[in-house]
Amino acid sequence: SAVGRGPELPFRSEAYGISAVARGKELRLKLSALDPAAGPPAQDLVFRFGMSGSFRLCPAAELPRHAHLRFLTRESPPRALCFVDPRRFGSWRLGDAWQPDRGPCVVSEYQAFRENVLKNLDDRAFDKPICEALLNQKYFNGIGNYLRAEILYRLKIPPFEKARTVLEALKDQEQERRKKDPSLTLSKKVKLKQENPDLLELCHTVPMEVIMAEKQLSDPEHPDNYAAFKNWLQCYLVPGMSSLRDRNGRTIWFQVGAWDCCLEVGSPQTTPPRGHWPILCLLRLPLHSPALTPTQVTPRASRQRRRATAKPPKSEQKEEEKEEEADRPGKGRARGRRKVTAAPALPEVPLNVRRSCRISARRGRGETGSP
Repeated sequence: SAVGRGPELPFRSEAYGISAVARGKELRLKLSALDPAAGPPAQDLVFRFGMSGSFRLCPAAELPRHAHLRFLTRESPPRALCFVDPRRFGSWRLGDAWQPDRGPCVVSEYQAFRENVLKNLDDRAFDKPICEALLNQKYFNGIGNYLRAEILYRLKIPPFEKARTVLEALKDQEQERRKKDPSLTLSKKVKLKQENPDLLELCHTVPMEVIMAEKQLSDPEHPDNYAAFKNWLQCYLVPGMSSLRDRNGRTIWFQVGAWDCCLEVGSPQTTPPRGHWPILCLLRLPLHSPALTPTQVTPRASRQRRRATAKPPKSEQKEEEKEEEADRPGKGRARGRRKVTAAPALPEVPLNVRRSCRISARRGRGETGSP
């Protein structure tokens, strides 16, 4: 399209086919002429979808908005396979090479993905909280924001627990399992993993659940299909769950009760990013304290309380401004007026005491508005 930001596609053919293969968060298309002798050489493109990118098949006469790349069919009337990206976070590039800084795919290369994580636990990437490490595509290629929330929720893992702590425990469990039962058959091992999956296994099975569900959904834009996906979600955007922003500015959804599990087992208590006071409060809870409800631990409430303590109400601000204006020297004709002798200075009263006195006086008179 005229407003597309991707590179021009040097491929023109009257009859061609499209094949695709995915790896993590990337998709590679191969365009090949049906008659290789008469047509152009095959062309590869690698797509990244961003937050809103998708492919849609629709009539060529009814192209959707933000259809930045279109592949036309030979039907009559023709249809168009469109790369649609309203936010323009997605992109495509020519060639068949995957991005070099992305690790093995969590879906199609599970064993390589698992080994890549466990053998690199000394990397500084695992010094971060587990919720941030799960978005690192060098190790978790394919895991996004809603997937990390669902994975951590199912295992009741605190989102700001140190990633290395979580994964090293997983590595130790795997070694102990091998020592205890070296003679387990493959079917029994599979059954045990299905009954007690670990974090890396859920990084594979949870995306597979979504993929299998999407195969049954012909139109992603259909409201019933979105409702089915929404019902599948257990944590992400679910009412009653809590949310905070991590240090990368991404919102992590979680269940507050998960922190009680962390405290009960006595695992190391990590400090979350600055400003995340709900987590700090939960970390200081005694073991016998009941779990807080999500309404008690919300970042919005914390911001309102901080603003209330740091910033007085507008009515009080106006009073203070009037007092300051009264103390300033006059202008214009007021300069010729006689100066009033100032009264003896009284001891300075702290500002917070003055505010509390005014507020209590107003409450005693039953006033709620400005004086």
